[in-house]
Amino acid sequence: MAKGTVLRIEKSSIHDGPGIRTIVFLKGCPMRCKWCSTPESHLDSVQVGYDRRKCTCCGACCEVCRHNAIEAPENSVKAPGNALEASGNAVVRHTERCTGCGVCAGACPNNALTIYGKDMASEQVMDEVRKDEVFYYHSGGGITLSGGEPLYQPEFSGEILSQCKSEGIHTAVETSLYSPYSAISAMLGSIDYLYVDLKHADPAEHIRLTGVDNRLILENLGRLDSSGFAGELIIRIPLVPGENDGDRNLGEAARICSGLRKLRGIEVLPYHRLGVGAYGRLGMAYECGAIKAPGADRVADRIGYLSERCPGIVVS
Repeated sequence: MAKGTVLRIEKSSIHDGPGIRTIVFLKGCPMRCKWCSTPESHLDSVQVGYDRRKCTCCGACCEVCRHNAIEAPENSVKAPGNALEASGNAVVRHTERCTGCGVCAGACPNNALTIYGKDMASEQVMDEVRKDEVFYYHSGGGITLSGGEPLYQPEFSGEILSQCKSEGIHTAVETSLYSPYSAISAMLGSIDYLYVDLKHADPAEHIRLTGVDNRLILENLGRLDSSGFAGELIIRIPLVPGENDGDRNLGEAARICSGLRKLRGIEVLPYHRLGVGAYGRLGMAYECGAIKAPGADRVADRIGYLSERCPGIVVS
């Protein structure tokens, strides 16, 4: 039985596939997209987020940590009520010592600590998925593996998908395809819907925006299109103002999409700022702070631009 790290499991979703769905978000991703809305999914290990605004320096987390990963601020002193009086109102965290056990979060009376992720066996995930089988049956829904990047944990993802397929549960996967092709090819027979992100068509710009080259992605997309995959292939294009929403990039993206025989649709995903708070809790900088979400008129214009260049393909 494969084991992996799950970020969270969301029930009763009406997005990311047909019908009512259970979305299993996995941890671990090889890309670092500047606009990523789930920075807590980057690492494939359990993490602890810290909200300094909620912290009163009571010292509860410091006392229970068995790994000395959290310490009281330097020169702090005990005050009435056993609180810690310290300038800056923040404990000292040594993330390199943290094992993600979660004991500190359980001890915090102010919910200043958040656990991101949980180690699970594939059968534990299936136990959660099966709880909603009746909703899948009546709505045509199922499970969607998202991330992070599901291909970052190929054995774990593959085992979940295979089990779902054997039990007649509809499956969908959201991926960047940035992985060895063997990772996705082993799963193709268990995937009904495959959503592939096309973040930027230009290799240099792709590196600047995501940290990795897109040539492996495009190569895998071509191999997938020539494979025996019988499911639905949907390309998703994140629309980030000033970064990838211009005619040049979308024109090239349209050229790529028009050449895919298996493509069933293109979805444009407007940039949003959901998840920004997680950056602060993880001590990370958010690089797209100056970017505003595109208005409805701009989104409609870009959808129209793609539609004109992708005849016969539904763009939404």
